[in-house]
Parts: sequence; C-alpha cells; structure tokens
Amino acid sequence: MNDAANELCLYGAALAAQGLARAGSGNMSARLADGRILISPSGEGLGTLKPSELSVIKPDGMHVGGPKPSKEAPLHLAIYASRPAAGAVVHLHTPYATAWSMVTEHDPANCLPALTPYAIMRLGKVALLRFAVPGSTILGDWVRDHAVKHSAFLLANHGSVVSAKTLKDAVFAAEELEETARLALLLKAIPHKVLGARDIEDIEASFGDRYR
Repeated sequence: MNDAANELCLYGAALAAQGLARAGSGNMSARLADGRILISPSGEGLGTLKPSELSVIKPDGMHVGGPKPSKEAPLHLAIYASRPAAGAVVHLHTPYATAWSMVTEHDPANCLPALTPYAIMRLGKVALLRFAVPGSTILGDWVRDHAVKHSAFLLANHGSVVSAKTLKDAVFAAEELEETARLALLLKAIPHKVLGARDIEDIEASFGDRYR
C-alpha cells in the first residue's frame, strides 16, 4: 500500500501544480491488490496529501482506515463496481471541463467532439450526466448505469470524472479531458474539422482500451 499511497500523493501534487485542483477541490483514488480502495480524505487539497493520511475503504464503502474519506466515495465505488479493470479514478472541478458541461445541446452519450486522436485513445466517448448535489448517492447510481460503456464522464455544472487501469493513465486521461474541453470551447464559434467515423474506427482498432 505504501507505493500506491506515495504515487497517489505525487500525482495529486502534480495536478495541483498545474492549477487543475484549486481551493482543495477534486479527489482521487486507487484500487489496491486486495480490493480495498485508497482515496483522498474529505476536506484535503490534492496538492497537500500525505501517504500516512489517506483514507481506506472497502468496495462496499465501509471505512477501514485513515481519516474520513472524500464525500465523493460513492462515485468512485460505482465506477470500480462497473469496471473490473479500473485501477484508479480521478475527479476534478477544472474550468474548461466544467464550462463544457454547461453548454446546451450535448449528446449525453458522447458530449465531447472528436478533436484529437489522443482524446479518443484515453477517453473514448465521454458521457454527460445531469446535475446532482456533490456527494449524493444518486450520482453514483447514475455512473454505475453507464460506466460499463464509459470510462470518462462530465458531471453537469460540476466537473469531470475518469477511470483507467493505472493511476498514471487516469491522471493523463483527466488532463486530456480538460484539454479537449478547452479546445472545444475555443473552436465552438469557429468553423473547424473533427475526426471522421473512419478515423475514430482506425484509432480504436489500433489502441482500443489500452489506456482505459
């Protein structure tokens, strides 16, 4: 567990250093080999996490170690329950992803345009979930219904949540989602090209679920 705890803290600090986890926002977790979940504690910023002060919960949500876990633990647990290969979850309140979640007329099953191959590789189709109060169990229920088909979500007026096989890939996916949302907002009022269906098929055939 020490290696996972150290890694989680290092990536938390890296996200905070980029300005992607301001004012104590965001939470992240990693699934341990024995099935328990290591998760950032309630009320702590990602940039100041300490390995000895992380929370540990069981897959059923029982708190078994460390301080009180993040209020978004049900969201993390719902993803782990639906995606057996997921090894980590990252939830952020970044500005561009949050802004894009508020744009109207999204396809809720595929709310980000296909702008770059890297977004296709790391995110696949990003689902949009309607607003729910942060920490509410209904949000976990909604994610559980969709996480079999999706590894990345936008939460309306709230932020993003992504999962991946490793913590490194989950962090990279969260960064990729924020960057793709930024590009989408920059291009929204400008004529531009997106990747075509054949392009997306070729990317998926080459990379598949390698990162997610």
